[in-house]
Amino acid sequence: MLQGWVIVLASFLYLGILFAIAWYADRRADTGRSLIASPVVYALSLGVYCTTWTFYGSVGRAAASGIGFLPIYLGPTLLFALAGFVLHKMIRVAKANRITSIADFVASRYGKSQLLGGLVTVIAVIGVIPYIALQLKAVSNSFAILTSYPEIIMPATAGAVPLFQDSALYVAMILAAFTILFGTRHLDATERHEGMVAAIAVESVVKLAAFLAVGVFVIWGMHDGIGDIFAQAAKVPEVARRLATADSPAAYGTWGTLIFLSLFAALLLPRQFQIAVVENVDPSHLRRAVWMFPLYLFLINLFVLPVALAGLMHFQGATVDADTFVLTLPMAHQQEALALFVYIGGLSAATGMVIVETIALSTMVCNDLVMPVLLRLPVLGLAARADLSGLLLEIRRWAIAIILGLGYLYFRVAGEAYALVSIGLISFAAVAQFAPVVIGGLFWKGGTREGALAGLAAGFVLWSYTLLLPSFAKSGWLPDGFIAHGLFGNELLRPQHLFGLTGLDEITHCLVWSLLANLGAYIGVSLQRVPNVREARQATLFVGGAEAAGVSGWRGSAGVADLLPLAGRFLGLDRAQDAFTRHAQQRGLRGLEDLPADTRLVSFAETLLAGAIGSASARAMVASVVTEEPLGIDEVMNILDEASQVRAYTRELEQKSLELTRATNDLREANARLRELDRMKDDFISTVTHELRTPLTSIRAFSEMLQEDPKIDLAQRARFLGIIVSETVRLSRLINQILDLAKLESGRAEWTVAAVDVAEVVREAADSLAALFAEKHVALELDGCESGLVVAADRDRLMQVMVNLLSNALKFVPAEGGRVKVGAGGTASEVRVSVTDNGPGIQLVDQEVIFDKFRQGAGTTDVLTDKPQGTGLGLPISRQIIEYFNGRLWAESTPGAGACFVFTLPRQAGDNGKLPGGV
Repeated sequence: MLQGWVIVLASFLYLGILFAIAWYADRRADTGRSLIASPVVYALSLGVYCTTWTFYGSVGRAAASGIGFLPIYLGPTLLFALAGFVLHKMIRVAKANRITSIADFVASRYGKSQLLGGLVTVIAVIGVIPYIALQLKAVSNSFAILTSYPEIIMPATAGAVPLFQDSALYVAMILAAFTILFGTRHLDATERHEGMVAAIAVESVVKLAAFLAVGVFVIWGMHDGIGDIFAQAAKVPEVARRLATADSPAAYGTWGTLIFLSLFAALLLPRQFQIAVVENVDPSHLRRAVWMFPLYLFLINLFVLPVALAGLMHFQGATVDADTFVLTLPMAHQQEALALFVYIGGLSAATGMVIVETIALSTMVCNDLVMPVLLRLPVLGLAARADLSGLLLEIRRWAIAIILGLGYLYFRVAGEAYALVSIGLISFAAVAQFAPVVIGGLFWKGGTREGALAGLAAGFVLWSYTLLLPSFAKSGWLPDGFIAHGLFGNELLRPQHLFGLTGLDEITHCLVWSLLANLGAYIGVSLQRVPNVREARQATLFVGGAEAAGVSGWRGSAGVADLLPLAGRFLGLDRAQDAFTRHAQQRGLRGLEDLPADTRLVSFAETLLAGAIGSASARAMVASVVTEEPLGIDEVMNILDEASQVRAYTRELEQKSLELTRATNDLREANARLRELDRMKDDFISTVTHELRTPLTSIRAFSEMLQEDPKIDLAQRARFLGIIVSETVRLSRLINQILDLAKLESGRAEWTVAAVDVAEVVREAADSLAALFAEKHVALELDGCESGLVVAADRDRLMQVMVNLLSNALKFVPAEGGRVKVGAGGTASEVRVSVTDNGPGIQLVDQEVIFDKFRQGAGTTDVLTDKPQGTGLGLPISRQIIEYFNGRLWAESTPGAGACFVFTLPRQAGDNGKLPGGV
C-alpha cells in the first residue's frame, strides 16, 4: 500500500511538469518557433484516443472476451490506413474556413446555421459526459486501490461514498482547474493550443511507457515469457473456458459494430476532431500519422492479453475487477514503484482525454450555444461593450467546470452500472450520429440544413432512448420495468428490443436504429427541396475542397473602420490590429489604413472572427456591418446547375465541348490582350499629349507676356526667357525619347561603339544631376566606381541609361531624407552597375511589367493629376540599349523597402576583336 500523500504529491508533480511543458510550448509559439510543427508530435498527440478505457478497460474486456478488445483499435487503424484522404480533406477545408470544432464544421457546411451548431453541441456534451465519467471512475478507483491495497481490492460503489469523502469529486475539481489553466489562459483567433498539444504528446509517451513496463514485468517478472503465460492459462479450467468461449464464432458478432463505431469515434469525437483537424499545423503531417498512429495503437495493446490472462490466474476466486489488473498485479508483488508509475500512466490517459475533450466542448458551448443567445438579448447591452474577449474566456471556463461537474454527476448516478469499456461505447454511439452529416457534407452537395437537423435529431432521440436511458434504469434511477416491458408497458417499445428486434447486443441494437433513422431523415428531408443559395455556396466550398474554399462568399463590402472594431470586441483591439496589419502586409500594402473596402477584407474579417466565436456567429456579426448584394439569376444558376449537363452529352460531344472551351479561352485571352494593348495605347497618347501640352503652354504664356509688355524690366525678362528655354529643352527631350524608341525598334538607330570606362560614365552622369539631387535634398553616394571597368559600347547611349536610372530614382525617393546609391564593380567576364534607392519599392508583379512600353508600376501616378510620372518609355529604351550590347537590365525590390535597378555588360572583347551587337 502506498501512502496517500505520496500519490497526491506524485500526481501534482506530474501535472506541474505537464503545465511547464505547455507553458514553454506556448512561449515558443509566441516567438514564431512552434514546438509542435513536427509530424512525430502530431502523430503522438493523436494518442489522446487512448484513454483510461485503453489503459485499464482493454485488459478488463480481454479478461472477459479474449481478443474482443481489438475492434476498438482496428477501426482507427482502418481510418488512417485506408481512408486518410477523408481526414486530409477535412483538415484542408477546416483550415480554409477557420473551423474551430465539430459543431462549427457542421454548422458552417449547412449554411452557417447557428441552430444546427447548437444541436451538435448539445449532442456532443450529453454524449461525451459518460466518457468523462469513465475517466473520473478510473482515476478514483486507481487511487483507492493504491491507498487501500490489499484490504480493499474492489472500491466502494460511488453512490455509497459520502460526497465529500469521494475522491472522484476532488479529481474532477483538480482536472477542472488544470484544464482551465491549460486551455483558457488567453483567446487565440486560430483556436489552436500549442502548449496543450505538446503536453498531450508527452502524455502519450508516458502512458505507453507505463503500460509497456507493466507488460514486461508480468511476462518476464512474474512468468517465463508469453509462451509460459498461455501454457499456464490452458491448465486453469475457468481461464481456458473463457478463452474457448471468446474464440467461438458467436463471440465475433459485434466486431463489425465495434469497428464501425471506433472508426467514426477516431474522427468525430470532439477531442479527436480538435487534435486531428483544429490543432493540425501542416496537412502534410498526416502522411506520417497514417502509419505512426496505428503503430502506437499496436504497441499500447501489445501486452493486453498476457496481462489479462496473468490477472485471471493470479486472482482466481478473488473479487478483483479485471479493469484494475494493470494496477493490482504490481501491487500484489510489492512493486510499489512500478504501481505508482502505472498510476501516473493512467492519470496521463485520463487527464489527456479530459483536457482536450472539455476544451473542445467548452469552445462549442461558448460559440454555438451561449454567445448566439447572449448576442440576441439586448437587455444585456453586449452590443455596447467594446471588448468581449474577457467574457468569452469566462464562458469557456464556466463551461469546463460545468461539463466536469456533469461528468461527476453521471459517475455518481450511473457510473457503477457498466464496466469502463461499456461506458465508452455509449459515447462512441452518440458521436456516431455525426457521421451522416459530416461525411455526407464532404461528398454530397444535396444536403440541406433541414435535412441535417432532422437526421441529427432523429438519431439523438433513438440513441437516448435505446442506450442512455437504459443506463439510468440499470442504476435504479428509472423503473426496472422500463427495460423489461418498455415505455408505458408496451412490449414494442422495449429500449433494447425496439419494435421486436432481438438477437443483438445493446450497442449494435442502438446503432442500427439510430443510424437508420438518422440517415433516412437526413437524405429524405434534404431531397424535399433544392439547397438555397447559402447552402449551395457552402456545399461548393466543402465538397469542392480547399481550392473552392478560397473563394469569397461575400458580395458586399465594408471598410477597416467598420470591421476592425467588430473584430476587436471579441479578440481584443491589440490582437485584432495585429491580425489586420498582417493581412495588409500579405496583400503588399504598407499598413491596415491602406486596406481597401472589398469582399476580400470582409471574408478575412469573417474567418478571423470564426476562430473566436464560430462560423455561424461570425457570419451574423459581419452581416451586421455589411450590406450584402443579392446574387443575380445567372450566378444562382452557375451555383446550382451541375451534373445535369454532363449527362446530356455523349463522349464525342464532351470532347468537342472541351476543344471549343479551349478555343474560346484562347480567343478570350487574345481579346483581353488586345483590349489591354488598346488601353495602353490610349494611356500613352493621353500621357504624351499631356506632356507635350504642358511645356507648350508655358512657352506660349511667357512669350505672350513678353510680347504684350515690351517695357518689362530686364531681370523679369531674363527669368521668363530662362523658363522658355527650360521648357523647350523638356519638349525636345520628350520628342527625342519617342524618336529614340522608334529607331531602336525599327533597327535604324545609330551606334558609335568604342571602349568605354563605365566608372567614368557613372561619375559623369552623377555630376550632371548633382544640382537636381541637391535641390531636392537627396543624398547621392557612389560606391566602388573606380576606373578600369571597360566595356565595348556607345558612350552616349550608356550615359543615357545612367541618367535615366538616376532620374527615376530621384523621382521616387522622399524629398527629405531620400538616398540613392550607385555601385559599380565587376568580375573577370562582366561589369555590374546598380542604382539603389529608399523609395516605396516595386510590387513583385510589376518588376517585369515596368520594362514594357508605355507601362509603369502601381503607385507611380502623380497624386494631384492622377497621371503617370513620365511617359513610361525610359526603362524600355534603357533595356534595349543594354541588351544591344549583350547585357541585361532588371529590377530587384521589396515593397516598402526601396528598389534596385541592376545592369551588367560583358567586359571588352579579347583576341577575336568582335564587338557586341554584331559590329
